[in-house]
Amino acid sequence: MSSPPAISILIPCFNAERWLAPTLESALGQTHRSTEIILVDDGSRDNSLAIARQFEARGVRVVSQPNRGAGAARNHGLQLARGEFIQFLDADDLLAPDKISEQHARLAQSPDCVASGPWARFENDPTTATFVPEENWRDCEPIEWLALNFAGRGMMPPASWLTPRALLDRAGPWDERLSLNDDGEYFCRVLLAAREAKFCAGARTFYRSNFAGSVSWRRSIEAWQSAVLSHELCTQHLLSKENSLRSRRACADLFQRLAFAMYPDCPDLVVRCEDEARKLGGSALRPGGGVLFQLLRRLVGWKSARRWQRRRQAAATGP
Repeated sequence: MSSPPAISILIPCFNAERWLAPTLESALGQTHRSTEIILVDDGSRDNSLAIARQFEARGVRVVSQPNRGAGAARNHGLQLARGEFIQFLDADDLLAPDKISEQHARLAQSPDCVASGPWARFENDPTTATFVPEENWRDCEPIEWLALNFAGRGMMPPASWLTPRALLDRAGPWDERLSLNDDGEYFCRVLLAAREAKFCAGARTFYRSNFAGSVSWRRSIEAWQSAVLSHELCTQHLLSKENSLRSRRACADLFQRLAFAMYPDCPDLVVRCEDEARKLGGSALRPGGGVLFQLLRRLVGWKSARRWQRRRQAAATGP
């Protein structure tokens, strides 16, 4: 029997026919050769599964399941994975060729850590992606990293991480109840199981976003409810590890940022988030926006300013 691969690349896929082939090519093109690639098709209704099957001859393992969500697909992939390290890769994102090799080299000396790396957004053409450093683009201890993330001062999409399988086993499976911010809740647990997040400056990820149909793009009431539950779970995870002033402030920031994002679409959930932020000691964060928005915010409050902003946007786009 062949020895287990060092890396398992796990790809959940749902209706990704437009982008799947480049994603698989980026996985197959990794300079780190001791890898296995597992694609779990989550009941796609387009040609995703047929496209994936075309890559089986090149070593991609393709399995399918009824539609149960990305978390369930990732958990299925984890059950099949044999690698010592796990690379999650959404079916529309891309990895630079040396992404995994750079991170693996660093984690080989720090098996109790996770590795992150630079990422950039793009919509269609990855050559247009611009890498803009954030505050957590450095080595961080886990609670410091989470505090920056909760305050909106740095994030990582799932593909940016490389994680020892042992840490994932300690953190537990993906929460299959969640859709929006399922990765935030999952990697909160992973980080809290690690000693440190190691930043690898050459390990680049290309994060496709801002297109209709992506989970992060959808903002249904169900998606917002998922985000609230995710934030509640992140708060529980962090405070169970360290119930301190900095941790409570970080969690208050997390809820306040969500309130900013949801208003005025989900007033009941906004009230719920603002109540949680107050219970945690309050947040000093202010919503982002242009010059006119900030002027109105100071004059009439951020909620009135947000409603004005929405009316202006609606008038600009028309019926």
